[in-house]
Amino acid sequence: MASENQPSYIIIGAGVFGTSTALHLITKFPGASVTLVDRNSHDAESRVAASWDWNKVVRADYRDVLYCRLALEAQDVWRADPLWSRFYHETGIYWISRTQFAQEVVDNYAKLGRSTAELYSLPVEEARRLYGGIFDEADYTGVANVLVNKTSGWADAKGALRAATEKAVELGVKFVTAEIAALEFADDGACVGVRGADGEKYFAAHTILSTGAFTPKFLDGVAESTGRHDFLAGERITAVGVTTGLAQLDDETAKVFERMPVGIQENPPERGASNGSLPLTEAKKLKWWGQTIFRNTQTLPSGRQVSAPPAGTDYAQWSIPDSLIKDVEFANKVTFGKRGESWDIRQHRICWDALTPSDDFIISPHPASRGLYVATCGTFHGFKFFPILGKYVVRMLEGTLEPELQARWAWDKEVREISTNHNFWSKVKELKDLL
Repeated sequence: MASENQPSYIIIGAGVFGTSTALHLITKFPGASVTLVDRNSHDAESRVAASWDWNKVVRADYRDVLYCRLALEAQDVWRADPLWSRFYHETGIYWISRTQFAQEVVDNYAKLGRSTAELYSLPVEEARRLYGGIFDEADYTGVANVLVNKTSGWADAKGALRAATEKAVELGVKFVTAEIAALEFADDGACVGVRGADGEKYFAAHTILSTGAFTPKFLDGVAESTGRHDFLAGERITAVGVTTGLAQLDDETAKVFERMPVGIQENPPERGASNGSLPLTEAKKLKWWGQTIFRNTQTLPSGRQVSAPPAGTDYAQWSIPDSLIKDVEFANKVTFGKRGESWDIRQHRICWDALTPSDDFIISPHPASRGLYVATCGTFHGFKFFPILGKYVVRMLEGTLEPELQARWAWDKEVREISTNHNFWSKVKELKDLL
């Protein structure tokens, strides 16, 4: 039970931002009231969270030295902490890039005082012989060097998400399955909690929105109900999707691929974002993600045009247009060539996430209302930071976040037109055009 010295928290959204925040809050403040709310139960067979997935890449391969540093910190936890280490697999990464990315990553590791002994910027002819030659038929057009980082890997995403949630609940977090319809405000305009679609109200001194791709639509509703446009996400956050797919490998083929690393193809801008593949799951399934990023712009009751996941409890995440099925097939082709032609890619899913123009997270007070905070925008690279995200959210809540991170993750930071990490913003498509 919370005391006057241990404030109360409501976190909306139990993906990596929300769950990590709940876990870090209850660990640091064992007597606090921490409530984690999500539309799906934490052990549901299917969830809409971007972090609910078969597997996700865990790497510190970044051009941006700040995210490289944070990812290395997170990887240290993935390796050492028993809560996380059972889900982590350090298989390495094989990154085909048409830029100087490989050397930039090696340089960043060196700047941060980390060993570069297992990082390599290799000529194509040398790289394609690695890992039994499984990438020898990949598309190397315009590629001079390949990054091979043997210290990168992947994690069982669903397993880690469920375990972290269960640990938080064990420590005292209250998990509530509910659809949140609105924010609750005091007479002075401070946010004091939320109201569910069923009318149930939940009150706390701190309300944290970790609502991912749903954030712009939710805040549009808040702005409409309050008559205050300063709640709107505007151009800060865009809900976007990408398609994934799985292929079941037979025992003989699986044996060839049992030691494969994560494979990433950094596409030329005209082709789209990076695509890639992840190593085999326990069920011997190989996963890809495509290179087409898309919005779902719709007219909301307010009359405003906002991108949001499709209506419905599951975001229509299992209803995949033929064009996006082909998008995943293309990822297979440019990664494995003729080797993958016979694979039957099934179990397609659309993963919805919240992106910012700069690829930065948003971890910040919301200036429209005291007591309201935002901790979201994984921008398709947030999962790997799962073990440490909550630590930085707690620092934001306490006002101790380091100045550089405050500036990078601020709600009111200057919006840049083109991403610093991926040059795909000009190529983002509309879902309706892909149907």
